[in-house]
Amino acid sequence: MLEGSIWNKILKFAVPLAATSIMQQLFNAADVAVVGQFVGKEALAAVGANAIVINLMLNLFIGLSIGSNVVCAMMIGSKDYLRIKKTVHTSIVLSFVSGVFLAVLGVLFARDILYMVDTPAHIMDSAVLYLRILMGGVPLLLIYNFGSSLLRSKGDTKRPLYAMVISGTVNVLLNLFFVLELHMNVEGVAIATVLSSLVSAFLIIWWLHREKGPLQLRFDKLSMDKSILIHICRVGIPAGLQGMVFSFSNIIIQIALNNIGAEVVAATAIALNYEFAGFFILQAFAQAATTFVGQNYGAKNIERCYRVIRITMGMSVVITGIVSIAFSVFAYPLSAIFTTDPEVLQYSAVRIRYILTFEIINVVIETLSGAMRGVNYSMPPAIACMLGACVFRIIYVYTVFSMYPTFEVLMAVYPISWLVTVMVIIVLYRKVFKKVEKKLWKPKMA
Repeated sequence: MLEGSIWNKILKFAVPLAATSIMQQLFNAADVAVVGQFVGKEALAAVGANAIVINLMLNLFIGLSIGSNVVCAMMIGSKDYLRIKKTVHTSIVLSFVSGVFLAVLGVLFARDILYMVDTPAHIMDSAVLYLRILMGGVPLLLIYNFGSSLLRSKGDTKRPLYAMVISGTVNVLLNLFFVLELHMNVEGVAIATVLSSLVSAFLIIWWLHREKGPLQLRFDKLSMDKSILIHICRVGIPAGLQGMVFSFSNIIIQIALNNIGAEVVAATAIALNYEFAGFFILQAFAQAATTFVGQNYGAKNIERCYRVIRITMGMSVVITGIVSIAFSVFAYPLSAIFTTDPEVLQYSAVRIRYILTFEIINVVIETLSGAMRGVNYSMPPAIACMLGACVFRIIYVYTVFSMYPTFEVLMAVYPISWLVTVMVIIVLYRKVFKKVEKKLWKPKMA
């Protein structure tokens, strides 16, 4: 990451990472497809009602895993091997503790959480059961995410992909077994997801344990280093808050969707699979920007940081644009994979076209956010998203949508809020990197 050509290394980093996230979403989509095809639209809506809620609860801690990635990448760039070791062990302990906390919270308050987002009464019991089982497996999910972020800090995005392929295959097979053979409902797909998470967490821990050099995980060294923990939190909490802000604004939208009807909730569950796929591609390039910029920032090479940002942005624009437009053009047949209900199909196609047609705006938001995180400035993009996404979307829902309560008007909030956010992000990015230039050039002048 510190020398030579950039574009091919970014591609080798981003493609397996995007494939991992898309694969994870495809295997999660198996939950949606199985219940949609073999159980019914009420079960489909129960699973769909949980998607936004689960994202909100997980995003803060997924952000902490980004903090682990940034800290470890910077230490690799500066060749601080002792702190690399401390980062590895602190991150794994943090993932387990965070996961247990979140699991207890989710299991105990599942009904209250779903009630707060106006989940329709006729699917409430199924939605609660699904959420409780899924949250019980969160520690495994976080161990996988933190462990993967550590491997990615040195450029290894292949092994997290291998783990996801193996665990995802287990997930699909167990989905079919529990629903078709044991005649289980939403609890079957939830249990399948938890068991597959156990497989992915085991593989990541096994690989880290067998790693050579400072990234090796030693169970007798598991502990949290205070200074490393603070550094991870300083980068990771704002990144997590940024994700939570998006999720919170989406919950406000989800409440509005729930009030329209179960068909819209079911359509959202379908459309989210394609929205996530498009987002995961641009997010992979944004993560490449974070990791590559982090290492070069640690090596005090600001010129290479700028080259990384330009190349990453260009590649993401092209690849994300092609995939997103393809999803928009084939929105209706892609939705038909999950359901045969004509009303659900129509709503799903409308949502996909409204959101993915404008996904390219998100490329700028996420790439510049990733670059700022890579140089230790994680709060500015969080603030930008808080203003552009959360505040704007809430105002929009309670003003424009309340006057024109149609599905199309509600979906328009996404591209409009992205335009607002991207303008704020660009201004903050320029200010942050001017500070970084001064900070890195002063030692050179001396």
